[in-house]
Parts: sequence; structure tokens; C-alpha cells
Amino acid sequence: MNKLNKMICAAWTLVMVSTGTVLMADSSNFAGPYFGLSGFSAGMEAKGESMTNIINEGDTDGIPLGKVTFATGLEAGYALPIGSMFLLDVGASYLHGEAKLAHRNDSNHVAGDETNVTFSADKFVTYYIAPTIALSETSSLYVKWGMSEADVEVSGDVTTPANLSGETMAIGMRTVLDSGIFIRTEAGYTEYNGISAHGKGNSVSPHGSSSNNSYSAEPAIAYGSVSLGIRF
Repeated sequence: MNKLNKMICAAWTLVMVSTGTVLMADSSNFAGPYFGLSGFSAGMEAKGESMTNIINEGDTDGIPLGKVTFATGLEAGYALPIGSMFLLDVGASYLHGEAKLAHRNDSNHVAGDETNVTFSADKFVTYYIAPTIALSETSSLYVKWGMSEADVEVSGDVTTPANLSGETMAIGMRTVLDSGIFIRTEAGYTEYNGISAHGKGNSVSPHGSSSNNSYSAEPAIAYGSVSLGIRF
């Protein structure tokens, strides 16, 4: 996360220093409401406690651990001009997909019956602001900060954890044609708060979790995306 923050700060500083050389830039070309469809190349990582062998069990739209996959999403927002070259972009994005983190009980070697606890996350939503500078009549550069959320469900003999929340940092460029159609490219990183659950101590289940057992994970998503949309 620190590396991404430094990269964004360095890129933004470079743009600010070079603004004197930017000619024919006009923020009004990028202003107004917009809507877009996004393609994400995303991968998830997670640190876990008492979750040996954390695995991904998502479908083809899932976000796997330690691997990169393709997912789809939507975005909508409004770019407000705050000068001849600067805008403040406010919007929201939605990533379609599901990620599952599961705990496998190493002491149980019965095939198909070794998973005791599974965290499932979906409905990945980010609300963001993105200070933007117009580099030309058609191209702009922005940095993004957002608050991200995702719904969490759990299966197994454990308590239900809170939903995911975290921060997203990203950097990207947007090119807008005269017709209002735009292409946006972006690279970013989302770091979520930890999710945790405790065993309920259900003695009925032969593989129930002891009330002394705890399960936790700290997921994060790194992504690159390309969006195609229209500015109204």
C-alpha cells in the first residue's frame, strides 16, 4: 500500500510541476455526468489466522487468491470542473464477482468433508473522489481515493462477521471523444479491514468449531481496469 501511495504522489507531483507546459487543455471537455462498463483484471491476497490453507472457491467471475482473473463492473459519476484545467470527479463503481476464503481442517482427511469455515464476499462497491487534471482537449489524468465495501456471508459453526470495508487508491487516465464516448484505464489497490469469526461450540456437528477457535483474514485486491462509457 505504501508503494502505491508513493507512486501516486510522485505521479501527481510530476503533473503539477509540468502544468505550465500543458496547452489547449480544457476541463469542460470532461465535465458532466457519465456512465461506463468496466473490465477488471483483478487478484486477491489475504493474511489469515487459524485459517491454514486459505483457498478460493469463486466461480468464473470470482477473484481468486494468488491468481489474476477477469471480472466485470459498472461505474457512474459526475466530473465537476473547478478551473480551466482541473476537475473533481465523484462517483461509484461496482465489481461483479465472488471471493471465498475457506479454512480446511488438516486433522480431517475425509474427501469433501474437510472444510469447516468459509467466508464469502460479494457485491464489491466503491464510492470515490478523483482529483483530475486535463492534459489536452481529449486526455486527462487523475488520482482516486475511495471507500470500498463488500457483503460477507459465512458458512460453518461460527459467528457471523461484519461486512468488509476498506480504502481504495488508484491512478488512471481518461480519454474523451467529441461524441462523449470515453475510455478510462486505471490501476489500483483496495485494502480491506480484517474479518473474523469465533466458533459457536456446537456439539451436534461432528466437525463443529470449538468456542475457543477463531478464524480471521485480511483481504486485499490489486486490479487494473479498462472502462468504456459515455459522458452526457
